[in-house]
Amino acid sequence: KAQKNCFAVGLTSVNDAGLDLKDVLLIDNLQKSGKLLMRVNVMLTPTQENYTHFLDNGVFTTPSLTVRTVKLYADGALGSRGAWLLEPYSDAPNTQGLQLETRERLTEVCQKAFDSGYQVAIHCIGDAAVRQVIDVYEQFLTPGNDLRWRIEHAQTVHPNDLPRFGQLAIVPSIQTTHATSDMIWAAERLGDRIKTAYIYQDLLKQNGWLPNGSDFPIEHIKPLYGFYAGVARKNMDGYPANGFQMENSLTREQALRAMTIWAAKAAFEESFKGSLEPGKLADFVVLEEDIMIIAQDRLPKIKVEKTFVNGKVVYLNH
Repeated sequence: KAQKNCFAVGLTSVNDAGLDLKDVLLIDNLQKSGKLLMRVNVMLTPTQENYTHFLDNGVFTTPSLTVRTVKLYADGALGSRGAWLLEPYSDAPNTQGLQLETRERLTEVCQKAFDSGYQVAIHCIGDAAVRQVIDVYEQFLTPGNDLRWRIEHAQTVHPNDLPRFGQLAIVPSIQTTHATSDMIWAAERLGDRIKTAYIYQDLLKQNGWLPNGSDFPIEHIKPLYGFYAGVARKNMDGYPANGFQMENSLTREQALRAMTIWAAKAAFEESFKGSLEPGKLADFVVLEEDIMIIAQDRLPKIKVEKTFVNGKVVYLNH
């Protein structure tokens, strides 16, 4: 049923973050049996079991399943004041949020991933979490590297840390609907720091590309909502009328690339998917209208007509 729901909104590949060994083996078995047609890129929880089964044996790939990434959490969420900030919360001066991992623990996991040829992806919402993780990554990443280590969300970034994404080729993995979901209350939490939050255009400029995802089930599963949020910087009610901090909106081309070829690149898969080219996988969708030219307010309402995986129709809108 989950696969059916994904195909209906135009998803052909997903990243599944923070999985234990039993979860990955279940996905592998479902794909081998032919029941699961979706392509899945797994991010592992850093457990000894996962180390023994996966990292110690190198990157694991099948035509539909890739295991090459380790996922950690540096802090919590902004709404609950769990995001770890460099300075106290504007609406709760007695707290700076939660530091979920020590630098030593992050370094230990990164060392294991580095030695095993695995990518690292770390959840960072607050600017203190972002700084801590960049400081840790800096021990392993040299300028011009192609390890594509990721910071998931990168929601609040201190101006001093912004250029470090480009200097160390760190991938800011964003979710554009976070901006439009959080904007109602985010300024209360951050005060003037709101200008350092949800800075997707600024982050894009660091490496010239960035991936955008949904963060489902925290946000809605529909990719077109993320496309609309990135371009219009409005919620589904069309608020605010002029968009939220529009200096960091994405162009339609950037928003499309962020959900296709750049998302594939963030998973080391751009050579065989993420764009319609000879020799690549025929995973694509047919939409009822051209999202590159229609009126902006039509974007979240567009229906998926067909979804193809490997050249075969897996969803048809009746």
